[in-house]
Amino acid sequence: MKPKPAERYSIFKLGEYFISSAMRGRYVDPYKRVTSREHISAYDNDTKQDNTVRLLNTKPSWQRSFWHVLVASLSSFSFGYHLGVVNETLESISTDLGFKGNTMAEGLVVSTCLGGAFVGSLFCGWIADGVGRRRGFQLCALPMIIGASMSATSKSLWGMLLGRLFVGTGMGLSPPIASLYVAEVSPAAVRGTFGSITQIATCLGLMSALFIGLPAREIVGWWRICFWVSAIPVAALALFMEFCAESPHWLFKRRRSIEAEVAFEKLLGEIHVKAAMAELSKSEKGDEPNTVKFSELLHGRYFRVMFIGSTLFALQQLSGINAVFYFSSAIFKSFGVPSHIGNTCVGICNLLGSVIALILMDKLGRKVLLLGSFLLMAASMCLQVIAASSLASGSGAMYLSVGGMLMFVLTFSLGAGPVPSLLMSEILPGNIRAKAMSLCLTVHWVINFLVGQFFLRLLEQIGAQLIYTIFGSFCVMAVVFVKKNVIETKGKSLQEIQIALLPQEDNLMNS
Repeated sequence: MKPKPAERYSIFKLGEYFISSAMRGRYVDPYKRVTSREHISAYDNDTKQDNTVRLLNTKPSWQRSFWHVLVASLSSFSFGYHLGVVNETLESISTDLGFKGNTMAEGLVVSTCLGGAFVGSLFCGWIADGVGRRRGFQLCALPMIIGASMSATSKSLWGMLLGRLFVGTGMGLSPPIASLYVAEVSPAAVRGTFGSITQIATCLGLMSALFIGLPAREIVGWWRICFWVSAIPVAALALFMEFCAESPHWLFKRRRSIEAEVAFEKLLGEIHVKAAMAELSKSEKGDEPNTVKFSELLHGRYFRVMFIGSTLFALQQLSGINAVFYFSSAIFKSFGVPSHIGNTCVGICNLLGSVIALILMDKLGRKVLLLGSFLLMAASMCLQVIAASSLASGSGAMYLSVGGMLMFVLTFSLGAGPVPSLLMSEILPGNIRAKAMSLCLTVHWVINFLVGQFFLRLLEQIGAQLIYTIFGSFCVMAVVFVKKNVIETKGKSLQEIQIALLPQEDNLMNS
């Protein structure tokens, strides 16, 4: 007699239970009388155990942390917007405020913002460690809103400069906090990709500033609208950050383990909380963030990572990228190319390279992208040098110069743009991460300020050919430096990277 369907299902389940039990090394008496409910209960318990093991072996979903990273990228969008807001509007600003033709004053409108960023970067590490990453974002929004309002309503050069100084202070605070936050809330498998999102946001901010600034030449006072618009993304950042998770790394260092678990659950999912906390405890050990003195960052066990970080940021700026961003309008104008067309092409190349970097960051790795980026940037500068020499003239010089500039921007955004900040947030040990990022970015802003202040004057005095040769030489130096000093961090957790980089005695102390 054939068994009924329900009996066949029961027999099948019973046989599967016997096999799975034997595989686990348990003895099961097949002749022991048990109720069918006990069989089903035992099978269900084993199934739950199998599912739990399976879930523990899976990687955390990127979707949970994505929205938190997206909100944090508003700071990068605002950063990019303020970098480009004076590109199209500088001429009308100088006309309205009475300093047209004064290259030193025009340079100050650009570089005062960078000087403020230098001041902000000095304190960003202590702010990020003191009040946390979320509150740090909200604090950086305040001076940016105040500065944008002051610039939009200014009646003189000094009013504009004061507003730009306030904006710059917020700009100095936001990049390191964004890098820290994204690195600390992202799953290891997509940390490079998420790090590239901030670079894409910066590109979108730059392009938005260029497009919004286009009517400035035709409409009197339009530049004031451009500054008012800049307050919108930072206001949204301050508001939406209230609903985002705090960095679990920061919470754990502040001995707030329960809150850190809640943050991990929000970012990774409940099933991954225990594993994340266990891995975090291997390297952090609840260290107080203020136990490391500033002087310790400059020598001893932390010198290597500080040297790598500071040198990478210095070479990034000495490559000449911000000279292109700040003064691309003037460069295109010298070849008779309408500035709005040239700047649109610059923005598209920057965005395209950033999207490619987002796709390749967790596939090729950080080091490969850095090497390829700096090498191609050096080649781009060679095109610029040829264009500025007697070897090229007329339309040939224009095509070489414009093509070299666009190639330079594209290749910069492939690696030299997004990688240094991401790499620093990965290789710096947790107990010095915020302060060390602050110091490295201080170097970044000092050189950025000098380039913004003196590029136009150097262009007039020594000529384009020599200045582009200098920029290209720094790109070649960067290739050599990356090859010798930078390590690959692709796919590794922050704890694995820290344990690999710290000297053995530090690992013993933390064990």
